Amino acid sequence: MDFKQALAHYQERVNATIERYLPDPQQAPEALHSAMHYSATGGGKRVRPLLCYATAEALGQSAEQVDGAAAALELIHAYSLVHDDLPAMDDDDLRRGQATCHIAFDEATAILAGDALQTLAFDILASDQALTDDPARRLRAVKVLASASGVDGMVGGQAIDIAAEGQQLTLDQLKRMHALKTGALIRASVQISAALAGEAENGDTYQRLSRYAECIGLAFQIRDDILDVISDTQTLGKTQGADEAHNKPTYTSLLGLEGAKQHAIDTHAEAIACLEPFGERAQLLKNIADYIVERAH
Repeated sequence: MDFKQALAHYQERVNATIERYLPDPQQAPEALHSAMHYSATGGGKRVRPLLCYATAEALGQSAEQVDGAAAALELIHAYSLVHDDLPAMDDDDLRRGQATCHIAFDEATAILAGDALQTLAFDILASDQALTDDPARRLRAVKVLASASGVDGMVGGQAIDIAAEGQQLTLDQLKRMHALKTGALIRASVQISAALAGEAENGDTYQRLSRYAECIGLAFQIRDDILDVISDTQTLGKTQGADEAHNKPTYTSLLGLEGAKQHAIDTHAEAIACLEPFGERAQLLKNIADYIVERAH
């Protein structure tokens, strides 16, 4: 499969798994269940599930073995977007070309939908029988996702982001913030597959995959900042220029547009170098790195 085929194939797989685990929107409480569906199935590139599948492929594991993990990762991502868009956070009205959850429903329902998506993700990791027969591997996967989602990951990064509005950050401080807010879950997408495959945390394979993920997580955020400058609202599917409007520090504001583009190129090159020992097994991981620095939205 070429990259477009692989992307479509794995998007279909994870979407089917998510649908299987989501509660029936016709069952009470209908508004909450409908909001969960709205937020978890309303499009998106599915980059994190794709990384999960691609890592499994590089390690000789089957897609069936990580379907549940891929779904759990996307549900965590979906919950984070629902909460990030709230008026108390980023106060966004548009996500993926459609009204954000709190606009389509209401703020209370959006908060509860995010909570429910988060807990459903951990339920899947804890109970999906296809993931592994080894309780130690399952526990490691749960721990990786928990760390990436909490104060040492997304939540901590979001707190730093909110506090940084209107503040001057150094490049190292900006990288630290995004390593938590965006990069932690991207890194977890690779690490969970490696943990389920039995790769030792201190082993070369696990470390190389983790560094690859750190690099593409950084490249992903740099590209986001670039697109916020050069693209438009319709293409992005969210409000163009929102970071500048909120006076948020970005890679483009610190490095300039051309400097940010070069930083993304350099980070991409390091990510590719990390995959060298895997040979052709890592082709999809390489394609994902290419896609991240070249995407238009």
